[in-house]
Amino acid sequence: MSAEATNPATPVPLTTGGLRRRGRARLDLRRLGRAALLGPGARDRLPDAIGHVVEAHRAHYPDADPDPLRRAYVLAESSHRGQTRKSGEPYITHPLAVTLILAQLGAEITTLTASLLHDTVEDTDVTLDQVRAEFGDDVCYLVDGVTKLEKVDYGAAAEPETFRKMLVATGNDVRVMSIKLADRLHNMRTLGVMRPEKQARIAKVTRDVLIPLAERLGVQALKTELEDLVFAILHPQEYAEVQALITADAQREGDPLGDIANEVRGVLREAGITAEVLIRPRHFLSVHRVHRKRGELRASDYGRLLVLVGEDADCYGVLGELHTCFTPVVSEFKDFIAVPKFNLYQSLHTAVARPDGEVAEVLIRTHQMHQVAEAGVVALRNPYAPAPEEHSGADDERVDPTRPGWLSRLLDWQQAAPDPDTFWSTLREDLAQDREITVFRSDGGTLGLPAGASCVDAAYAQYGEDAHACIGARVNGRLATLSTVLRDGDTVQLLLSQDATSGPSREWLEHARTPAARIAIRRWLTTHPATAASAPAATPPRPPEQAPAAAPRPEAPEAPDASRPAAATAVVDREGATVRLAGCCTPVPPDAITAFAVRGGAVTVHRAGCPSVERMKEVGRAEVGVRWGDSAECRVTLTAESFGRAHLLADLTEAIALEGVAIVSATVEPPTQQRVRHTYTLQLPDAAHLPGLMRAMRAVPGVYDVSRAQHPAAAAH
Repeated sequence: MSAEATNPATPVPLTTGGLRRRGRARLDLRRLGRAALLGPGARDRLPDAIGHVVEAHRAHYPDADPDPLRRAYVLAESSHRGQTRKSGEPYITHPLAVTLILAQLGAEITTLTASLLHDTVEDTDVTLDQVRAEFGDDVCYLVDGVTKLEKVDYGAAAEPETFRKMLVATGNDVRVMSIKLADRLHNMRTLGVMRPEKQARIAKVTRDVLIPLAERLGVQALKTELEDLVFAILHPQEYAEVQALITADAQREGDPLGDIANEVRGVLREAGITAEVLIRPRHFLSVHRVHRKRGELRASDYGRLLVLVGEDADCYGVLGELHTCFTPVVSEFKDFIAVPKFNLYQSLHTAVARPDGEVAEVLIRTHQMHQVAEAGVVALRNPYAPAPEEHSGADDERVDPTRPGWLSRLLDWQQAAPDPDTFWSTLREDLAQDREITVFRSDGGTLGLPAGASCVDAAYAQYGEDAHACIGARVNGRLATLSTVLRDGDTVQLLLSQDATSGPSREWLEHARTPAARIAIRRWLTTHPATAASAPAATPPRPPEQAPAAAPRPEAPEAPDASRPAAATAVVDREGATVRLAGCCTPVPPDAITAFAVRGGAVTVHRAGCPSVERMKEVGRAEVGVRWGDSAECRVTLTAESFGRAHLLADLTEAIALEGVAIVSATVEPPTQQRVRHTYTLQLPDAAHLPGLMRAMRAVPGVYDVSRAQHPAAAAH
């Protein structure tokens, strides 16, 4: 049971004419809830209040049958009769208020029915069997889930194991947490009868746990009001300052944001785009954050424009018109339609400026996107209702195909957590993340990660425990260490070792931000103590082979026949000249080539794109005509970049030999940051074999690049 009366410090949405003039008022659930509960008459007419819930529900479901709600109300009212809240109000006002909040957000009938009954099993003689018999298994399941949540002591101590069970129950059916969030919102609105220290304790838990959960479940309407309620309790002075700022802005002359809204309406009307243009006042905490960030606030900083359209394509049409008719603030543009947020949120974000310098932030979305943006998982209707042709899964397993990715990941890593304390600490870290980034996989898919995540986190997000074999990554096409911090929009390709014994080192924990990565790494280190103790403190899991700076020439069977030409034949337009193929770029047929006369009557041949060509021209070297001769055989120098592992040199040598290519010489440089560079001078029977040879070398596990050697050019002579 919950306690509570109206809190004088609780923020009440401003209703001054100035603020109302700025657009449609934010839904005041508290005011509507009180009116719905008390009605126009005395409190003994409370049964009429269910009509307000039915009315709110039919706004989203016009054909809904209200009978389950009426029956649930009758049972709840009779069961709670005689019980009162600490404020003195009949207790039934609480489940009614919670249900009205959910109905206004668009919750479906099963959720609303369970919401009306959510305290009956805990606080009255009603049993789960009674609920099941009268309302069915789904309602019983939700009531049971909420009842278990009520037993969670997530106050000062926040018992880890109990909280873990709570989240598991939530993951099995997100509607359980929807009811819990609405329950907490109503309790926060009516917290005034509590002692100040208890108000602060409840507000802190709401801030640390329930508000982040609301954010991750996408229920922005509940999240923003909870934030303001917590702000008022924990920071009353700052809250009062913001309230004064908003009041002063509402009374000022002129309405720049309203003027911009009218201009936007005109632009879209001329473009033939049907759209609704609204002004959304910022909530109190949002104004506080903007004030701290920017200092003095402009009139347009107190709200944002919201443009609602019918189709996805219209969103981009609106964006094009705005960026054509106003000056866009390019740094403010974000496309959450093409890449939705982790909590199902979709919208286009931009900002536009007028010639007078006024800037307006604009959100562009469809009506359906707006419903999901406000209500999150509450707006998913019944995600568990199968299509007629579908078959149910296991009786004890509930599958939600629309569950936000964050919750799916939570369920995965809570099972892997070795103990409740680890789960709790990693959960708190995860909830503390302010925002999430999206990175693209090499196959075109996406990964949602917390800001500050590294390639280690991406590896475990994509491959799970198979990421133990990760040996490196490419970020935006360039080689990167596993410790590399990823940015929003990066493309990451993860490189895995084929060695079945590969595993992480302890250093990986320093770069892992996500619970999934940290728990998986710790579990591997716990089960492989000997390996973990001997592993070096470096990103790749295995030490590289130690090779001398200059390896000896390979044994005779690999050496070329001395009677064969050492390189392809280049013919120059200078009779009797000695022709040399430049070592800086090692040209081979069919490379485009150029040649220059150097001292001693010799001519050096370079690839046309070699950096040395420009330098030769700058110092006045005479260019000589050159073409490839008839011989197809050639000599080339290749560099293989790899991560160190056992037997890598042998595997590369074998791959080269299988291509029918002879090794003239091979060197292996000392390892640097667990990377090894191999340089091979090779004799090819036909230059046309070169692309296939390079592909074969790249296919060797641990090799991430093979390229033609680019040695520093010798001084021209």
